[in-house]
Amino acid sequence: MAKEQTSVRERQNIDLREPRRFKVLIYNDDFTPMDFVVRILVEIFFKSDTEAETLMLQVHHSDKAVVGIYSYDVALSKVRKATNISREAGHPLRLSVEPEQ
Repeated sequence: MAKEQTSVRERQNIDLREPRRFKVLIYNDDFTPMDFVVRILVEIFFKSDTEAETLMLQVHHSDKAVVGIYSYDVALSKVRKATNISREAGHPLRLSVEPEQ
């Protein structure tokens, strides 16, 4: 009996989704100079001078502000870089990463 060959192509369901986004928050403290916060926002988060000053004032008045929304790796990298620069300068600036909702 001859074996019959058939071509069967299996379907694969590939669930593609947009990567999850994370927001970077910056918190107010009484010790980090405002100019330093503006510098961090410009150098690490690529904000314009005007936008950086607006964000800095928002943080100053409301205790925290969203600096940007990024993929997890980018958000974590920016927070680590800003925290390291702050600690080297002797400032307690605090940033965090939270999932966007």
